[in-house]
Amino acid sequence: MALCLLLLLLPLCGAQQPGTLKSEGNPTMAVKECTKAGGCTTKEHKLVLDANWRWIHTTEGSKNCYTGNKWDSSICTDPDTCAQGCALEAVDAGQYESIYGITAVPGGVRLNFVTGSNVGSRLFLLEDDETYKLFNLKNREFAVDVDSSTVECGMNGAMYFIEMAANGGKGRGYNAAGAKYGTGYCDAQCPHDVKFIGGKANSKDWKPHPKDFSNSMGLGHYGACCAEMDIWEANNMATAYTPHPCRIDTPGQYMCEGTECGDNDSGERYDGLCDKDGCDINPFRNGNTTFYGKGASFAVDSARPMTVVTQFLTADGTDDGDLSEIRRFYVQDGRAISSPSIMTLPKTPDSITDEMCADMKDLFENENDFAEKGGNKAMGESLERGHVAAFSLWDDIDVHMMWLDSCYPEDRPCSGPGVHRGMCPGGEESSPQNVRSKHPQGYVTFANAAVGEIGSTQPVYPGTPMTSLPPPVTSTTTSSATVVPSTTTAMTSQTAPVTSTQPASCAGAWQQCGGRNHAGLTCCTEGYRCVVGNEWYSQCKPTTETAFAQAAPQKSNSRRHKFLGPSFLQSKAKTEKTAASSQFEEHEL
Repeated sequence: MALCLLLLLLPLCGAQQPGTLKSEGNPTMAVKECTKAGGCTTKEHKLVLDANWRWIHTTEGSKNCYTGNKWDSSICTDPDTCAQGCALEAVDAGQYESIYGITAVPGGVRLNFVTGSNVGSRLFLLEDDETYKLFNLKNREFAVDVDSSTVECGMNGAMYFIEMAANGGKGRGYNAAGAKYGTGYCDAQCPHDVKFIGGKANSKDWKPHPKDFSNSMGLGHYGACCAEMDIWEANNMATAYTPHPCRIDTPGQYMCEGTECGDNDSGERYDGLCDKDGCDINPFRNGNTTFYGKGASFAVDSARPMTVVTQFLTADGTDDGDLSEIRRFYVQDGRAISSPSIMTLPKTPDSITDEMCADMKDLFENENDFAEKGGNKAMGESLERGHVAAFSLWDDIDVHMMWLDSCYPEDRPCSGPGVHRGMCPGGEESSPQNVRSKHPQGYVTFANAAVGEIGSTQPVYPGTPMTSLPPPVTSTTTSSATVVPSTTTAMTSQTAPVTSTQPASCAGAWQQCGGRNHAGLTCCTEGYRCVVGNEWYSQCKPTTETAFAQAAPQKSNSRRHKFLGPSFLQSKAKTEKTAASSQFEEHEL
């Protein structure tokens, strides 16, 4: 996934000794574990705030170890001494809400965007007080209820998996705090702003971030790398899911240095250990501009809650097989809505496979670092070792989230293949300063996580009749409805019908046009044809001409462009100082 920048007023950093001034007051999330034979069992699991967001003070007293964008050199004379002398403090229940804007909803949490001087947050799911819950996702499906209705352009409500150590690195170096205090963060961007890596302070060559307008964020010599599986990166205008494999075969933080980190400013993005671009499916970027967005005219209405389901299929259908395919569908209003086919690619795929990635990289003129780093097989090997679930809300000081929801990279025409990713304006309009000023009340909710055998977590799947429609949704709080098992064992590539409020003589794009018991329209609007999915429904899909007209403009005459993607902290960019009246502490995802 992409690196996240979250900004806080408080002088925070990661530390390695446990504090004793507060008692942790964790929020919780309901997690269902499901089988086709036995159904689902639910357990409440605690969530814990990332160490980079916490107050750090001396072990003897309460003096800050880190203030603004600088270490206190009287305490942190060297990395080892700093790790030994700084304590990471607990966050009590009141502070989770009053300082960080994290509140309970049925089955999960709501992450507020601006709470006082704090912007955003990041949480990890715990198994118990001392260890993170590890998810083994190969030959499994994972589902979570999401509400991104008020996550606006330039923001990202993200849920993803990362190969963190189960104990948060406790016992490594001088790390005596561990998962209980949210330590051990890493991701495929190899972030340099993680303040402690491998049980030592990342204080070597520490310097202010060149794009930090609040003078409160720094970058260290080392990065923290691990494989990453982005389940949900989204606002109400765009969404993407993306695997990021790495050439690392052990769990936990890998402390990178130099070329291993793959930093942009050194020109070594594709020489590092991890695939920073990943292989993403963003329906808008792939030419389907009517699939995801606000309102009933979209197949998936981002203005209302939904369940996001991701399936990790193996080549032989067993837990021991190689990961070969990653599929996505949605459940909204009792309907299962599958991902649309990518009409601009050969074989019109609708899921992430190595072949799909190779074809997409070629069309978009991007480096295929996904294949270079091992593709789906390598991602599956990492998932088999176990991943930690992360939930966050953030904004982006570096490229203003344009890699997700606007035209990016900026040096290519928006009409170029793969450049237009969403209808957000990008630029200064989506900058953190504007986003925080205009949308401080934004939030994302995550609730009711579920993991289990393929076909076990949902009451309805693509290709099966939809369940009875629930009452109209009047609140953006996610539901805590019980998940029941389904007898469906495989997902097909149909999209469920979408109810339109507009009268029409023919069904609109991606709407239902036939199937058993279907009493609605049976023809499709111009540019679309009625495609039989199964006996239960047929769907209006674009003709080849329509798809290519929308999504395959003339390629650029230039050679392959390197997609810089969400490498916000290490990206090569102009150094610009922006005056700021307030001070924030900035973090990354």
